[in-house]
Amino acid sequence: MAAVIALVGRPNVGKSTLFNRLTRSREALVADLPGLTRDRHYGVAQHGTQRFLVIDTGGFEPEEREGLVAAMAAQTRQAIAEADAVCFLVDAKEGLSAQDEEIAAELRRSGKTVYLVVNKMDVRGAVAELPEFHRLGLGMPYTIAASHGHGVETLLDAIFADLAVPEEAAAELSLSGPRIAVLGRPNVGKSTLVNAMLGEQRVIVYDAPGTTRDSIRIPYERAGRPYVMIDTAGIRRRARVGEGLEKLSVLKTLAALKEADVVLMLLDARDGVTDQDAHLVGVAAELWRPMILLLNKWDGLDARARQMAKAALERHLGFLSYAPVYTISALHGSGVGDLYPSIDRLWRDARRHFSTAELNRVLAQIIESHQPPMVGGRRIKLRYCHQGGENPITLVFHGNQLNRLPGAYKRYLESAFRKALGLGPVPLRLLFRQGENPYDPQAKRRG
Repeated sequence: MAAVIALVGRPNVGKSTLFNRLTRSREALVADLPGLTRDRHYGVAQHGTQRFLVIDTGGFEPEEREGLVAAMAAQTRQAIAEADAVCFLVDAKEGLSAQDEEIAAELRRSGKTVYLVVNKMDVRGAVAELPEFHRLGLGMPYTIAASHGHGVETLLDAIFADLAVPEEAAAELSLSGPRIAVLGRPNVGKSTLVNAMLGEQRVIVYDAPGTTRDSIRIPYERAGRPYVMIDTAGIRRRARVGEGLEKLSVLKTLAALKEADVVLMLLDARDGVTDQDAHLVGVAAELWRPMILLLNKWDGLDARARQMAKAALERHLGFLSYAPVYTISALHGSGVGDLYPSIDRLWRDARRHFSTAELNRVLAQIIESHQPPMVGGRRIKLRYCHQGGENPITLVFHGNQLNRLPGAYKRYLESAFRKALGLGPVPLRLLFRQGENPYDPQAKRRG
Protein backbone atom coordinates (compact mmCIF):
# COMPACT_ATOMS: atom_id res chain seq x y z
CA MET A 1 0.00 0.00 0.00
CA ALA A 2 1.12 3.57 -0.71
CA ALA A 3 1.88 5.90 2.19
CA VAL A 4 -0.90 7.98 3.72
CA ILE A 5 0.01 11.32 5.29
CA ALA A 6 -2.54 13.32 7.32
CA LEU A 7 -2.33 17.10 7.82
CA VAL A 8 -3.58 18.06 11.29
CA GLY A 9 -3.74 21.28 13.28
CA ARG A 10 -6.01 23.95 14.68
CA PRO A 11 -8.00 26.17 12.28
CA ASN A 12 -6.23 28.51 9.87
CA VAL A 13 -2.66 27.24 10.26
CA GLY A 14 -2.29 26.49 6.53
CA LYS A 15 -3.26 22.80 6.19
CA SER A 16 -5.24 23.32 2.97
CA THR A 17 -2.46 25.49 1.52
CA LEU A 18 0.03 22.68 2.17
CA PHE A 19 -2.45 20.14 0.74
CA ASN A 20 -2.68 22.13 -2.50
CA ARG A 21 1.11 22.49 -2.59
CA LEU A 22 1.64 18.73 -2.18
CA THR A 23 -1.05 17.69 -4.69
CA ARG A 24 -0.13 20.51 -7.09
CA SER A 25 -3.77 21.46 -7.35
CA ARG A 26 -6.32 23.92 -6.08
CA GLU A 27 -8.76 21.29 -4.88
CA ALA A 28 -8.84 22.44 -1.26
CA LEU A 29 -10.68 25.66 -0.53
CA VAL A 30 -8.26 28.30 0.79
CA ALA A 31 -9.10 31.72 2.22
CA ASP A 32 -8.07 33.80 5.20
CA LEU A 33 -10.91 32.48 7.34
CA PRO A 34 -10.80 29.77 10.02
CA GLY A 35 -12.89 26.62 9.67
CA LEU A 36 -13.16 26.39 5.86
CA THR A 37 -12.28 22.69 5.75
CA ARG A 38 -14.70 20.45 7.63
CA ASP A 39 -14.42 16.95 6.12
CA ARG A 40 -11.49 14.71 5.27
CA HIS A 41 -10.20 15.61 1.81
CA TYR A 42 -7.97 13.15 -0.11
CA GLY A 43 -5.48 13.87 -2.85
CA VAL A 44 -2.61 12.12 -4.66
CA ALA A 45 0.85 13.65 -4.36
CA GLN A 46 4.33 12.73 -5.52
CA HIS A 47 7.80 13.16 -4.03
CA GLY A 48 10.54 11.97 -6.32
CA THR A 49 9.52 8.47 -7.41
CA GLN A 50 7.15 8.06 -4.45
CA ARG A 51 3.43 8.60 -4.91
CA PHE A 52 1.37 8.94 -1.75
CA LEU A 53 -2.05 9.86 -0.46
CA VAL A 54 -2.43 13.08 1.53
CA ILE A 55 -5.44 13.89 3.74
CA ASP A 56 -6.49 17.46 4.50
CA THR A 57 -8.53 17.79 7.69
CA GLY A 58 -10.64 20.44 9.39
CA GLY A 59 -9.46 22.52 12.32
CA PHE A 60 -8.93 20.13 15.24
CA GLU A 61 -10.48 21.04 18.60
CA PRO A 62 -10.16 17.88 20.74
CA GLU A 63 -12.04 19.21 23.77
CA GLU A 64 -15.31 19.95 21.93
CA ARG A 65 -17.96 17.38 22.84
CA GLU A 66 -20.98 18.31 20.70
CA GLY A 67 -22.18 20.09 17.60
CA LEU A 68 -20.48 20.66 14.26
CA VAL A 69 -17.01 21.19 15.74
CA ALA A 70 -17.24 17.80 17.47
CA ALA A 71 -18.15 16.19 14.13
CA MET A 72 -15.10 17.86 12.55
CA ALA A 73 -12.91 16.49 15.34
CA ALA A 74 -14.28 12.98 14.70
CA GLN A 75 -13.32 13.32 11.02
CA THR A 76 -9.79 14.37 12.00
CA ARG A 77 -9.42 11.42 14.39
CA GLN A 78 -10.43 9.07 11.57
CA ALA A 79 -7.79 10.63 9.31
CA ILE A 80 -5.16 10.12 12.03
CA ALA A 81 -6.19 6.46 12.38
CA GLU A 82 -5.82 5.94 8.60
CA ALA A 83 -2.44 7.69 8.33
CA ASP A 84 1.06 6.23 8.30
CA ALA A 85 2.44 9.62 9.30
CA VAL A 86 0.91 12.82 10.68
CA CYS A 87 2.10 16.35 9.91
CA PHE A 88 1.07 18.54 12.85
CA LEU A 89 1.00 22.14 11.61
CA VAL A 90 1.46 25.11 13.94
CA ASP A 91 1.55 28.83 13.15
CA ALA A 92 4.94 30.56 13.39
CA LYS A 93 3.30 33.98 13.39
CA GLU A 94 0.98 33.31 16.32
CA GLY A 95 3.34 31.08 18.27
CA LEU A 96 2.35 28.22 20.56
CA SER A 97 -1.24 28.14 21.83
CA ALA A 98 -3.07 26.10 24.47
CA GLN A 99 -5.00 24.40 21.66
CA ASP A 100 -1.71 23.29 20.06
CA GLU A 101 -0.77 21.63 23.35
CA GLU A 102 -4.11 19.79 23.49
CA ILE A 103 -3.66 18.50 19.94
CA ALA A 104 -0.06 17.44 20.67
CA ALA A 105 -1.23 15.45 23.70
CA GLU A 106 -3.82 13.60 21.60
CA LEU A 107 -1.31 12.89 18.84
CA ARG A 108 1.17 11.42 21.37
CA ARG A 109 -1.59 9.10 22.62
CA SER A 110 -2.39 7.99 19.04
CA GLY A 111 0.94 6.17 18.70
CA LYS A 112 1.41 7.55 15.18
CA THR A 113 4.66 8.98 13.81
CA VAL A 114 4.20 12.75 14.13
CA TYR A 115 6.18 15.48 12.36
CA LEU A 116 5.91 18.91 13.95
CA VAL A 117 5.67 21.47 11.11
CA VAL A 118 6.04 25.19 11.85
CA ASN A 119 4.29 26.98 8.98
CA LYS A 120 4.24 30.60 7.80
CA MET A 121 7.95 31.18 8.41
CA ASP A 122 7.85 33.64 5.49
CA VAL A 123 5.47 35.98 7.37
CA ARG A 124 6.78 39.17 8.92
CA GLY A 125 6.69 38.85 12.69
CA ALA A 126 7.07 35.06 12.62
CA VAL A 127 8.79 33.50 15.62
CA ALA A 128 12.52 33.47 14.88
CA GLU A 129 13.45 31.08 17.69
CA LEU A 130 11.63 27.78 18.14
CA PRO A 131 12.27 26.72 21.75
CA GLU A 132 8.62 27.14 22.73
CA PHE A 133 7.56 24.53 20.14
CA HIS A 134 9.96 22.01 21.71
CA ARG A 135 7.64 22.05 24.73
CA LEU A 136 5.18 19.98 22.68
CA GLY A 137 7.50 16.97 23.03
CA LEU A 138 7.28 16.00 19.35
CA GLY A 139 10.93 16.27 18.40
CA MET A 140 12.72 18.74 16.16
CA PRO A 141 10.31 21.10 14.33
CA TYR A 142 10.42 21.38 10.54
CA THR A 143 10.04 24.96 9.31
CA ILE A 144 8.14 25.60 6.07
CA ALA A 145 6.27 28.27 4.13
CA ALA A 146 3.45 26.28 2.53
CA SER A 147 2.28 29.18 0.36
CA HIS A 148 5.72 29.38 -1.33
CA GLY A 149 6.91 25.79 -0.91
CA HIS A 150 9.97 26.64 1.20
CA GLY A 151 11.08 23.70 3.34
CA VAL A 152 8.45 21.30 1.99
CA GLU A 153 10.95 19.08 0.15
CA THR A 154 13.09 18.74 3.29
CA LEU A 155 10.01 17.70 5.27
CA LEU A 156 9.06 15.05 2.69
CA ASP A 157 12.65 13.75 2.55
CA ALA A 158 12.51 13.13 6.29
CA ILE A 159 9.08 11.46 6.15
CA PHE A 160 9.97 9.02 3.38
CA ALA A 161 13.36 8.23 4.90
CA ASP A 162 11.41 6.90 7.89
CA LEU A 163 8.50 5.24 6.05
CA ALA A 164 10.44 3.26 3.41
CA VAL A 165 7.32 2.56 1.27
CA PRO A 166 7.83 0.01 -1.56
CA GLU A 167 7.93 1.93 -4.86
CA GLU A 168 5.74 -0.61 -6.67
CA ALA A 169 2.93 0.03 -4.16
CA ALA A 170 3.21 3.79 -4.53
CA ALA A 171 3.22 3.58 -8.33
CA GLU A 172 -0.24 1.99 -8.37
CA LEU A 173 -1.88 4.86 -6.49
CA SER A 174 -4.35 7.02 -8.43
CA LEU A 175 -7.76 8.63 -8.16
CA SER A 176 -9.11 6.46 -10.97
CA GLY A 177 -12.53 5.13 -11.89
CA PRO A 178 -15.81 6.93 -12.52
CA ARG A 179 -16.06 10.32 -10.81
CA ILE A 180 -19.48 10.64 -9.21
CA ALA A 181 -20.65 14.14 -8.21
CA VAL A 182 -23.58 14.49 -5.80
CA LEU A 183 -25.53 17.65 -6.60
CA GLY A 184 -28.47 19.29 -4.88
CA ARG A 185 -29.66 22.35 -3.05
CA PRO A 186 -28.46 22.95 0.53
CA ASN A 187 -29.63 20.55 3.25
CA VAL A 188 -31.29 18.11 0.82
CA GLY A 189 -29.23 15.15 2.09
CA LYS A 190 -26.15 15.06 -0.15
CA SER A 191 -23.68 14.16 2.60
CA THR A 192 -26.10 11.55 3.97
CA LEU A 193 -26.24 9.96 0.50
CA VAL A 194 -22.44 9.96 0.21
CA ASN A 195 -22.12 8.20 3.57
CA ALA A 196 -24.77 5.64 2.56
CA MET A 197 -22.95 4.85 -0.70
CA LEU A 198 -19.60 4.52 1.07
CA GLY A 199 -20.96 2.55 4.01
CA GLU A 200 -19.31 4.79 6.60
CA GLN A 201 -19.66 8.20 8.25
CA ARG A 202 -17.22 9.70 5.79
CA VAL A 203 -18.53 13.27 5.57
CA ILE A 204 -20.15 15.46 8.19
CA VAL A 205 -23.94 15.38 8.35
CA TYR A 206 -25.46 18.24 10.32
CA ASP A 207 -28.98 19.62 10.37
CA ALA A 208 -28.08 23.03 8.99
CA PRO A 209 -27.69 24.23 5.40
CA GLY A 210 -24.15 24.93 4.23
CA THR A 211 -22.38 22.30 6.35
CA THR A 212 -20.38 21.18 3.29
CA ARG A 213 -18.34 24.13 2.05
CA ASP A 214 -15.86 22.49 -0.28
CA SER A 215 -16.10 19.79 -2.95
CA ILE A 216 -14.78 16.70 -1.19
CA ARG A 217 -13.18 13.97 -3.34
CA ILE A 218 -13.25 10.47 -1.86
CA PRO A 219 -11.52 7.53 -3.60
CA TYR A 220 -12.98 4.13 -2.73
CA GLU A 221 -13.63 0.64 -4.10
CA ARG A 222 -16.85 -1.32 -4.52
CA ALA A 223 -16.85 -4.94 -5.68
CA GLY A 224 -13.19 -4.54 -6.65
CA ARG A 225 -13.82 -1.52 -8.89
CA PRO A 226 -12.41 1.97 -8.14
CA TYR A 227 -14.64 5.05 -7.88
CA VAL A 228 -14.19 8.67 -6.80
CA MET A 229 -17.10 10.27 -4.94
CA ILE A 230 -17.41 14.07 -5.03
CA ASP A 231 -19.64 15.65 -2.39
CA THR A 232 -20.42 19.21 -3.52
CA ALA A 233 -21.56 22.25 -1.60
CA GLY A 234 -25.19 23.23 -2.18
CA ILE A 235 -25.70 26.03 -4.73
CA ARG A 236 -28.27 28.67 -3.91
CA ARG A 237 -29.95 30.99 -6.40
CA ARG A 238 -27.61 33.62 -7.82
CA ALA A 239 -29.43 36.47 -6.11
CA ARG A 240 -28.75 34.83 -2.73
CA VAL A 241 -25.08 34.02 -3.30
CA GLY A 242 -22.95 36.59 -1.52
CA GLU A 243 -19.33 37.49 -1.95
CA GLY A 244 -16.43 35.68 -0.34
CA LEU A 245 -16.72 32.18 1.06
CA GLU A 246 -20.08 31.21 -0.46
CA LYS A 247 -19.03 32.40 -3.91
CA LEU A 248 -15.86 30.30 -3.63
CA SER A 249 -17.97 27.26 -2.71
CA VAL A 250 -20.14 27.77 -5.80
CA LEU A 251 -17.06 27.99 -8.04
CA LYS A 252 -15.72 24.79 -6.48
CA THR A 253 -19.04 23.03 -7.16
CA LEU A 254 -19.04 24.13 -10.80
CA ALA A 255 -15.46 22.89 -11.21
CA ALA A 256 -16.47 19.53 -9.68
CA LEU A 257 -19.36 19.23 -12.12
CA LYS A 258 -17.04 19.80 -15.08
CA GLU A 259 -14.77 16.94 -14.01
CA ALA A 260 -17.60 14.54 -13.03
CA ASP A 261 -18.35 11.49 -15.16
CA VAL A 262 -21.80 11.02 -13.60
CA VAL A 263 -23.97 13.47 -11.64
CA LEU A 264 -26.38 12.22 -8.99
CA MET A 265 -29.03 14.97 -8.79
CA LEU A 266 -30.70 14.69 -5.39
CA LEU A 267 -34.25 15.99 -5.01
CA ASP A 268 -36.45 16.09 -1.91
CA ALA A 269 -39.53 14.07 -2.90
CA ARG A 270 -41.60 15.94 -0.30
CA ASP A 271 -40.98 19.29 -2.01
CA GLY A 272 -41.39 18.16 -5.61
CA VAL A 273 -39.14 20.03 -8.05
CA THR A 274 -38.34 23.56 -6.86
CA ASP A 275 -37.06 26.41 -9.03
CA GLN A 276 -33.68 25.92 -7.39
CA ASP A 277 -33.68 22.22 -8.32
CA ALA A 278 -34.52 23.08 -11.94
CA HIS A 279 -31.67 25.62 -11.99
CA LEU A 280 -29.15 23.05 -10.75
CA VAL A 281 -30.32 20.46 -13.28
CA GLY A 282 -29.99 23.11 -15.98
CA VAL A 283 -26.39 23.86 -14.94
CA ALA A 284 -25.43 20.17 -15.16
CA ALA A 285 -27.29 19.77 -18.47
CA GLU A 286 -25.48 22.78 -19.97
CA LEU A 287 -22.19 21.07 -19.06
CA TRP A 288 -23.44 17.90 -20.83
CA ARG A 289 -22.94 15.73 -17.75
CA PRO A 290 -24.66 12.31 -17.59
CA MET A 291 -27.28 12.54 -14.83
CA ILE A 292 -29.26 10.26 -12.56
CA LEU A 293 -32.29 11.84 -10.84
CA LEU A 294 -32.86 10.72 -7.25
CA LEU A 295 -36.10 11.30 -5.35
CA ASN A 296 -34.94 11.22 -1.74
CA LYS A 297 -36.99 10.61 1.44
CA TRP A 298 -39.34 8.39 -0.59
CA ASP A 299 -40.07 6.03 2.28
CA GLY A 300 -41.88 8.76 4.22
CA LEU A 301 -44.49 9.48 1.52
CA ASP A 302 -47.96 8.02 1.07
CA ALA A 303 -49.29 6.85 -2.32
CA ARG A 304 -50.82 10.22 -3.26
CA ALA A 305 -47.65 12.17 -2.38
CA ARG A 306 -45.55 9.75 -4.43
CA GLN A 307 -47.81 10.22 -7.45
CA MET A 308 -47.54 14.00 -7.11
CA ALA A 309 -43.73 13.84 -6.85
CA LYS A 310 -43.44 11.82 -10.07
CA ALA A 311 -45.86 14.15 -11.86
CA ALA A 312 -43.78 17.17 -10.79
CA LEU A 313 -40.66 15.49 -12.14
CA GLU A 314 -42.25 14.90 -15.55
CA ARG A 315 -43.69 18.43 -15.64
CA HIS A 316 -40.54 20.37 -14.73
CA LEU A 317 -37.75 18.11 -16.00
CA GLY A 318 -39.34 16.62 -19.10
CA PHE A 319 -36.34 17.66 -21.20
CA LEU A 320 -34.34 15.02 -19.29
CA SER A 321 -36.71 12.19 -20.17
CA TYR A 322 -33.73 9.98 -21.07
CA ALA A 323 -32.16 10.27 -17.58
CA PRO A 324 -32.69 7.36 -15.13
CA VAL A 325 -34.90 8.09 -12.11
CA TYR A 326 -34.57 6.30 -8.75
CA THR A 327 -36.55 6.57 -5.54
CA ILE A 328 -34.34 6.25 -2.45
CA SER A 329 -33.94 6.96 1.22
CA ALA A 330 -30.40 8.23 1.83
CA LEU A 331 -30.93 8.12 5.59
CA HIS A 332 -31.89 4.44 5.67
CA GLY A 333 -29.89 3.39 2.60
CA SER A 334 -32.86 1.92 0.74
CA GLY A 335 -32.39 1.90 -3.05
CA VAL A 336 -28.84 3.29 -2.82
CA GLY A 337 -27.09 0.07 -3.89
CA ASP A 338 -29.24 -0.04 -7.03
CA LEU A 339 -27.52 3.08 -8.40
CA TYR A 340 -24.23 1.44 -9.37
CA PRO A 341 -25.39 -0.43 -12.51
CA SER A 342 -26.64 2.88 -13.96
CA ILE A 343 -23.46 4.69 -12.88
CA ASP A 344 -21.29 2.07 -14.60
CA ARG A 345 -23.40 2.16 -17.77
CA LEU A 346 -23.36 5.95 -18.00
CA TRP A 347 -19.60 6.03 -17.49
CA ARG A 348 -19.09 3.37 -20.17
CA ASP A 349 -21.59 4.69 -22.73
CA ALA A 350 -20.36 8.30 -22.56
CA ARG A 351 -16.99 7.07 -23.85
CA ARG A 352 -18.22 5.04 -26.80
CA HIS A 353 -16.74 5.70 -30.22
CA PHE A 354 -18.53 5.21 -33.53
CA SER A 355 -16.93 5.00 -36.97
CA THR A 356 -17.86 7.57 -39.59
CA ALA A 357 -19.14 4.79 -41.85
CA GLU A 358 -21.51 3.53 -39.14
CA LEU A 359 -22.82 7.01 -38.40
CA ASN A 360 -23.48 7.75 -42.06
CA ARG A 361 -25.35 4.48 -42.51
CA VAL A 362 -27.61 5.51 -39.65
CA LEU A 363 -27.98 9.02 -41.10
CA ALA A 364 -29.06 7.61 -44.48
CA GLN A 365 -31.71 5.44 -42.81
CA ILE A 366 -32.99 8.36 -40.76
CA ILE A 367 -33.27 10.64 -43.83
CA GLU A 368 -35.00 7.89 -45.78
CA SER A 369 -37.61 7.57 -43.02
CA HIS A 370 -38.13 11.31 -42.61
CA GLN A 371 -36.43 13.84 -44.90
CA PRO A 372 -35.48 17.33 -43.70
CA PRO A 373 -38.06 19.98 -44.61
CA MET A 374 -38.11 22.32 -47.62
CA VAL A 375 -37.07 25.93 -46.97
CA GLY A 376 -37.54 28.58 -49.65
CA GLY A 377 -38.32 25.92 -52.23
CA ARG A 378 -35.08 24.02 -51.55
CA ARG A 379 -34.59 20.87 -49.50
CA ILE A 380 -32.23 21.15 -46.51
CA LYS A 381 -29.44 18.65 -47.10
CA LEU A 382 -27.60 16.61 -44.48
CA ARG A 383 -24.62 15.31 -46.45
CA TYR A 384 -22.64 13.39 -43.83
CA CYS A 385 -21.73 13.28 -40.14
CA HIS A 386 -18.82 12.16 -37.95
CA GLN A 387 -18.09 11.93 -34.24
CA GLY A 388 -16.47 15.05 -32.88
CA GLY A 389 -15.83 13.93 -29.31
CA GLU A 390 -16.86 11.81 -26.38
CA ASN A 391 -18.13 12.50 -22.86
CA PRO A 392 -20.34 14.01 -24.12
CA ILE A 393 -20.73 12.07 -27.35
CA THR A 394 -20.74 14.75 -30.04
CA LEU A 395 -21.97 14.24 -33.59
CA VAL A 396 -20.99 16.82 -36.20
CA PHE A 397 -23.26 17.19 -39.25
CA HIS A 398 -22.27 18.83 -42.55
CA GLY A 399 -24.60 20.00 -45.27
CA ASN A 400 -26.48 22.91 -46.82
CA GLN A 401 -28.87 25.35 -45.12
CA LEU A 402 -28.28 23.67 -41.75
CA ASN A 403 -28.63 27.04 -40.05
CA ARG A 404 -32.33 26.87 -41.07
CA LEU A 405 -32.92 23.36 -39.76
CA PRO A 406 -35.99 23.49 -37.45
CA GLY A 407 -35.67 22.57 -33.79
CA ALA A 408 -38.26 19.82 -34.20
CA TYR A 409 -36.09 18.06 -36.81
CA LYS A 410 -33.00 18.41 -34.60
CA ARG A 411 -34.91 16.71 -31.78
CA TYR A 412 -35.96 13.99 -34.23
CA LEU A 413 -32.31 13.45 -35.23
CA GLU A 414 -31.24 13.20 -31.59
CA SER A 415 -33.96 10.71 -30.73
CA ALA A 416 -33.33 8.60 -33.84
CA PHE A 417 -29.54 8.48 -33.34
CA ARG A 418 -29.96 7.72 -29.63
CA LYS A 419 -32.20 4.75 -30.50
CA ALA A 420 -30.12 3.48 -33.44
CA LEU A 421 -26.82 3.64 -31.53
CA GLY A 422 -28.25 2.25 -28.29
CA LEU A 423 -27.04 5.23 -26.31
CA GLY A 424 -29.71 5.12 -23.64
CA PRO A 425 -29.42 7.74 -20.91
CA VAL A 426 -26.22 9.61 -21.88
CA PRO A 427 -26.24 13.18 -23.23
CA LEU A 428 -25.92 13.49 -27.00
CA ARG A 429 -24.71 16.77 -28.47
CA LEU A 430 -25.41 17.62 -32.12
CA LEU A 431 -23.34 20.24 -33.96
CA PHE A 432 -24.18 21.53 -37.44
CA ARG A 433 -21.54 22.84 -39.83
CA GLN A 434 -22.94 25.00 -42.59
CA GLY A 435 -21.41 24.53 -46.04
CA GLU A 436 -20.83 27.83 -47.83
CA ASN A 437 -22.78 28.59 -51.00
CA PRO A 438 -20.28 29.40 -53.81
CA TYR A 439 -22.87 31.70 -55.41
CA ASP A 440 -23.33 33.70 -52.19
CA PRO A 441 -21.67 37.13 -52.74
CA GLN A 442 -20.99 37.43 -48.99
CA ALA A 443 -19.14 34.08 -49.06
CA LYS A 444 -16.95 35.40 -51.92
CA ARG A 445 -16.09 38.51 -49.90
CA ARG A 446 -15.17 36.34 -46.86
CA GLY A 447 -12.87 34.29 -49.11
